[in-house]
Amino acid sequence: MNVEQAIEYIKKNNVKFIRFQFVDILGFPKNVAYPVKSGEKGLEELREILETGIWFDGSSITGFVGIQESDMLLKPDLNTLSVLPWRPEEKSVARVICDVYRDEKTPFEGDPRSRLKALLQELKEKDNGEFFVGPEPEFFLLKRDPHNPHKWIPADEGGYFDVEPLDDAPDIRRDIVLALENLGFHVEASHHEVAPGQHEVDFKFDNALKTADSVVTFKMTIKNIAKKHGLKATFMPKPFFGMNGNGMHCHQSVWFNGEPSFYDPNGPYNGLSETCLSYIAGILEHAKALVAVTNPTVNSYKRLVPGYEAPVNIAWANKNRSAIIRVPAARGKATRIEFRAPDPTCNPYLAFACMLAAGLDGIKRKLTPPEPVEKNIFKMSEEEKKALGIESVPSNLAAALDELENDEVLKKALGDYIFEKYMEIKRDEWDSFRISVTDWELNNYLIY
Repeated sequence: MNVEQAIEYIKKNNVKFIRFQFVDILGFPKNVAYPVKSGEKGLEELREILETGIWFDGSSITGFVGIQESDMLLKPDLNTLSVLPWRPEEKSVARVICDVYRDEKTPFEGDPRSRLKALLQELKEKDNGEFFVGPEPEFFLLKRDPHNPHKWIPADEGGYFDVEPLDDAPDIRRDIVLALENLGFHVEASHHEVAPGQHEVDFKFDNALKTADSVVTFKMTIKNIAKKHGLKATFMPKPFFGMNGNGMHCHQSVWFNGEPSFYDPNGPYNGLSETCLSYIAGILEHAKALVAVTNPTVNSYKRLVPGYEAPVNIAWANKNRSAIIRVPAARGKATRIEFRAPDPTCNPYLAFACMLAAGLDGIKRKLTPPEPVEKNIFKMSEEEKKALGIESVPSNLAAALDELENDEVLKKALGDYIFEKYMEIKRDEWDSFRISVTDWELNNYLIY
């Protein structure tokens, strides 16, 4: 979409406000709203802003810049211009996703979207390659506890693939799907998940940049549609003890010269190429550090514990979902791997960048993965896992950050600026948690 096409879209949809949207280092969406003016002068101003961008104060954005260098520029990617379906139709609101610049010509090195774009551009220029990702973000719909209005509880009692009346949210999922389709999503399926109140809406894979944009939009859409129904949507990895948590399994593949590189009809394991196997080996080698980015919160590691089908085992398999990497059965162009560790609190731009870097490192070094593990690892003893060389991901955020600090491949993928800011923010987060006194401690230790 060029500027003139964008203006026609804005006129056709009676857009009064345009939200220039970006994300901070943690992946939280931010925006500056621009009111569209009428008349020739208003049209001239709109054209200029769509061409050059809009200035904002970057000093108050987590992980961006200091007050002494606060002026920053949002340059819109006009291909992402879309009307927000949860806002009023009259004098509608559109959003356009932006890249962050220090000035008219200098991309901001702390912008997560620009970081992913740079890695994808490098892959394109060096190897004529393209990275595809298909995430599966899970979420809970919550309602107020009638006995305690300050507490949120699951909005229904349904389980995996249940229907009404146990599943009380088909109308909400319907509204979510319709809203996503209005935003240009190709929704493949929606269903109730394992835990009460837990749901999943799957959308088609695409190139990594478009998919990362989609994850941010997806979460915003679901939260706003839930709010319209008087509910709260959360992507928190482990909101309830004793229930399954929210994951974001990431299906991914790399293509070279316009062709899929993970499939070889003569390859082992029903047609996996050497490239695919090396990519798997790269993810496995970097898994302990990778989760510091794909599972970035203290709460992430309440999900990554043995049991509850948690993907903690650093191994790969074909059909076996107890390994951290699974290779789905589809072959040909659909050949892909599924990295099962990530959760939807991650910044998708940084998570995709680091997964790509880990996999490409495996390809570059021609790493070979161990044999696939097709037995249920969840039921193995520690001795059995040790005999097979199966390790686990770190058990908490601090340990994961230690691994990331020693992983040069992932540090390079993030870039010096983002790495340093990210580590600073996350170390502070861990320290805040470490010194907090919890209800569990009060319940157990007040008797002393």
